[in-house]
Amino acid sequence: MGACEASMSWSMMNLITIVLCTLSSLVSACCADVRTKPFKRVYAFGDSFTDTGNTKNAEGPSGFGHVSNSPYGTTFFNHSTNRYSDGRLVIDFVAEALSLPYLPPYRHIRRTNDSFGVNFAVAGSTAINHLFFVKNNLSLDITPQSIQTQLIWFNRYLETHDCQQANCTDFDDALFWFGEIGVNDYAYTLGSSVPDDTIRKLAINSVSGALQALLEKGAKYLVVQGLPLTGCLTLSMYLAPPDNRDDIGCVGTVNNQSYHHNLVLQAKLDEFRKQYPQAVILYADYYNAYRTVMKDPSKYGFKEVFDVCCGSGEPPYNFTVFATCGTPNATVCANPSQYINWDGVHLTEAMYRVISNMFLRGNFTQPPFDFLLGKKVRAG
Repeated sequence: MGACEASMSWSMMNLITIVLCTLSSLVSACCADVRTKPFKRVYAFGDSFTDTGNTKNAEGPSGFGHVSNSPYGTTFFNHSTNRYSDGRLVIDFVAEALSLPYLPPYRHIRRTNDSFGVNFAVAGSTAINHLFFVKNNLSLDITPQSIQTQLIWFNRYLETHDCQQANCTDFDDALFWFGEIGVNDYAYTLGSSVPDDTIRKLAINSVSGALQALLEKGAKYLVVQGLPLTGCLTLSMYLAPPDNRDDIGCVGTVNNQSYHHNLVLQAKLDEFRKQYPQAVILYADYYNAYRTVMKDPSKYGFKEVFDVCCGSGEPPYNFTVFATCGTPNATVCANPSQYINWDGVHLTEAMYRVISNMFLRGNFTQPPFDFLLGKKVRAG
């Protein structure tokens, strides 16, 4: 081979190498984009753990107005966004992980871009229809919306976006996120003659009905959160006698309430997986994710597991039901990231971040969240 031919061969090889490297980079970039943005829309449902502003100001019961005041939202947004925390919620971290903007609340979508999804969750919302609480004289100053209301809102939303029955089933690019709902049902009946078994049965039936309605409508990707470790919330600790504690120091009877509720919910999701094999249904295990943190809080950066960051009251909880966060007498801790409890009923952004990481990157969803993403990429 002559010098000229050798030079041409090497030039050709370099050219081929450059082309292959360029194509490889493009493919990698494309694949990375698919992995980071598998869904174009998210529809969220739930209660105050998921609400991003549907109870703003006077649009909820009078007992919920404090969330519109500082220091709510000060950790991340620097002002109140009507989220029940000092910053972001699990659903916000979900949106970030999917490279989507934060979901606007349904009641305020006229002011924002809603093409990437909507949040229908309402603070204080119940799983059981509000009429049940009215009939049992348990409806004083509580949120009148239930999961059925949120489903009605969702259908109205579709109708206003020119979605007729024939073309309402295209949810291939949509993730349905069911935040926890049902805690309020038990809380509102505390001290009443309504037994837990009745609440559990009615609440699960109601949530199941909403999930089935979405599955029948064509929803293909759903994440359903169970109830959290409600016996570890400061309000539960404050109200329960000191001798009612479990192995991690929380209120055992309240945690058992959530535990048995979650068992029934998971059994129902198993039924749906068989009935709707074309859908991917994940259970997000809020209970055990929370419990894992409580067993070793320092591992996750927490120093205060029961004290509230924002509140007013005597030690050990800095909490009373009469001077909660957002009221004039409440004080705020200097470092919310060291606290699990924000206001006694809701969690800090730091705790929501940990929980969301457990859902999205850990092993606290069944099946794992990566499995859902894989299914979506292959289907897309």
